[in-house]
Amino acid sequence: MSEQIERDVMEYDIVVVGGGPAGLAAAIRLKQLARDKGQELSVVLLEKGSEVGAHILSGAVMDPIAMNELFPNWKEMGAPLNTEVTEDQFLFLTETSSYKVPNFLLPKCFQNHGNYVISLANVVRWLGQQAEAMGVEVFPGFTAADIVYTEDGKVKGVVTGDMGIGKDGQPTEAYQPGMELHGKYVIFAEGARGHLGKRLMAKYKLNEGRDPQVYGIGLKELWEIDPAKHQEGLVIHSAGWPLNSDTYGGSFLYHQENNQVAVGFVVGLGYENPHLSPFEEFQRYKTHPAIRKYFEGGKRISYGARAIAAGGLMSLPKLTFPGGVLVGCDAGFLNASRIKGSHAAIKTGMLAAEAAFDALATGRAQDELEAYPRAFNDSWLFDELYKARNFKQWMGKGLYSGTMMVGLEQKVLGGHVPWTLHHNHTDHETLKPANAFEPIVYPKPDGKLTFDRLSSVFISNTNHEENQPAHLTLKDASVPVSLNLAKYAGPEQRYCPAGVYEYMKNEDGSSRLQINAQNCVHCKTCDIKDPSQNINWVTPEGGGGPNYPNM
Repeated sequence: MSEQIERDVMEYDIVVVGGGPAGLAAAIRLKQLARDKGQELSVVLLEKGSEVGAHILSGAVMDPIAMNELFPNWKEMGAPLNTEVTEDQFLFLTETSSYKVPNFLLPKCFQNHGNYVISLANVVRWLGQQAEAMGVEVFPGFTAADIVYTEDGKVKGVVTGDMGIGKDGQPTEAYQPGMELHGKYVIFAEGARGHLGKRLMAKYKLNEGRDPQVYGIGLKELWEIDPAKHQEGLVIHSAGWPLNSDTYGGSFLYHQENNQVAVGFVVGLGYENPHLSPFEEFQRYKTHPAIRKYFEGGKRISYGARAIAAGGLMSLPKLTFPGGVLVGCDAGFLNASRIKGSHAAIKTGMLAAEAAFDALATGRAQDELEAYPRAFNDSWLFDELYKARNFKQWMGKGLYSGTMMVGLEQKVLGGHVPWTLHHNHTDHETLKPANAFEPIVYPKPDGKLTFDRLSSVFISNTNHEENQPAHLTLKDASVPVSLNLAKYAGPEQRYCPAGVYEYMKNEDGSSRLQINAQNCVHCKTCDIKDPSQNINWVTPEGGGGPNYPNM
């Protein structure tokens, strides 16, 4: 249909796809460079959320190193980095006990002196205000639905999603065709498992010679707790229970300002047991005696979930292709050992912007910005990720042996090791048949400390226009029943944190998969973990999805 539509075309110097920390840092840095040179530069930024920050979810503890470079006077400017970390705790949990690691034994990657407990969504909102003030055209509520190529296969721009397409795929009375936004370069900053980034990696073979990317799912709640239990700046991480020692994962609990606590749980998506439910494991984690004490008498005020690209340096794709680049988590720059990615996102956005600006100054367009990966290789970020390059691989070998080897590498040797480990499998390849495991019986939620999926989705403020094509698409509609249900007991019912997937019985007793796309919080887990890669996540109508207020 899109090939037959005559679309409006808007021309820019730079098109940025994604209004997270990487995309906004790129747009801001471009405008800074143009201002310093006394030049005009047109920059447009698309954000699929209803507002900048609506889809941003992260722990988060931020290392301000990149923010210091982007805005050296960010404190005076009022950036919402208000809570400096005052204390680090790392706990190993058993079912009934907890063991605190003495701080002198903690590797540097687990130490947060000089870092800030933040709401990344609010930091991004602030960055959005700075970008607009500098002249960036920010378009919230507009998806980048497709890529525009030149006749010789270079990236030329993107197409915004059509509005007002009904469930049947036909235009409704509210139909508005999307626009084409063309740029001399396009910066893709969609976050982990970006749907256009995935296409670009396939088209230009950007993953050749790289380890496969591996992911985790991060689930988060924001609580308002009893002031007597609140310790502003306290940062707690844990490993162990409720996961078994063979399953990668852990928790975070961050005491923010205003008696609020951000609590979250991460499960590596390379797990084997199809009966495992990351959402239920998160709920169960909160019942631990060392954890529940913070929440008793408190109130849960928000919930969300997001996939995390955790492969690190060895899984980074080629960053450039004709006409564009990948930045931030669209490429996978998260440092899993530090549980931090926002500083890396900001830095890579800046590096890409500097390479693009220099190219434009010499009259170039739609070629490869090779200066960007060269600058990354010479940066402090490369050094940081290089020291942490084996973290996820070691932890994937089990909690105890992994902890011992990470401690050796990071604490004893400072990350300076002569060996490099590799990822050998994608996450969708690791599930084993359901009959190889006993089903996991999870406790029922009590509605006070633990909750069900639907009540959780409700407080994520998730909303989608109902009369639109489903953005969770199946390549083959028969596969969920014939393979996923038959062999893996329907794992999408459990790995989805939003109740999108349900197996229902037909009148004749056969089963069918029901997709409740309106519940989707855009975490992308289904796109990653589906064992046959039959589920393909595409953008829904612009503005749809969660609306996170303070996450």
